[in-house]
Amino acid sequence: MEETRPSSLEKEFLRLKGIMDELREKCPWDRKQTLQSLRPQTIEELYELTEAIAEVDWEGIREELGDLLLHILFYARIAEEQHRFSIVEVMQTISNKLIFRHPHVYGNVQVDGEEEVKKNWEKLKLREGKTSALSGVPRSLPAVVKAARLQEKSRQSGFEWDNRDQVWEKVEEELGELKEAVGEGLQDHIEEEFGDLLFSLINYARFLKIDAENALERTNRKFMMRFQAMEQEAQRRGKPLSEMTLSEMDAIWNSIKKQNSGS
Repeated sequence: MEETRPSSLEKEFLRLKGIMDELREKCPWDRKQTLQSLRPQTIEELYELTEAIAEVDWEGIREELGDLLLHILFYARIAEEQHRFSIVEVMQTISNKLIFRHPHVYGNVQVDGEEEVKKNWEKLKLREGKTSALSGVPRSLPAVVKAARLQEKSRQSGFEWDNRDQVWEKVEEELGELKEAVGEGLQDHIEEEFGDLLFSLINYARFLKIDAENALERTNRKFMMRFQAMEQEAQRRGKPLSEMTLSEMDAIWNSIKKQNSGS
């Protein structure tokens, strides 16, 4: 009987797991790591991945996915040391969850499009013991991403505007309330109303089918590019920005905007 050879996927996964296990046992740095010490590094790796995705940097995406995969194996190794669970149980759990939450693929449920899939997903999560449709949104998510996720989750429960014109009316209403708060001069109230306005704008972005986080990041990058170009122009003129008037800086800024009108 011919021996079954492991696939390249199995070989590389087991190779990586073997390296992780060896490092945990033999490397002083890896030996001292805990769930808590790894957490900030995992967050950093995740942001590096999202940055590579934003830049459509396929080499970077491949590298950052590997870094995240290493962290997953690291957490599973720590859990195994504490007799909690293994990487095999991690994979079993997600496989079982995916099968349960896709009855239209692995069962007899009929769905009509993506939206119905999402609604069924949320209903199945509640059947799993979730107490709220919003309970799956991590508290530590960045605020812009969290707002979009909260709005998307509530939409699956039917809590949604009918059209984007209604959402824009809400934006204008919140802007008016912010102006009133600014007039009152109460800082706590100003912050509250500013947050309401941002939340409404993120909701409007969703109706426009725009990712608010990506949109803001594009603006951040554009600002950085233009500001750094302004610094370089100031250096070329032999006069630092700190010694320029706002009018001088604004003139350079507008010139850079014209040169890069497509960005």
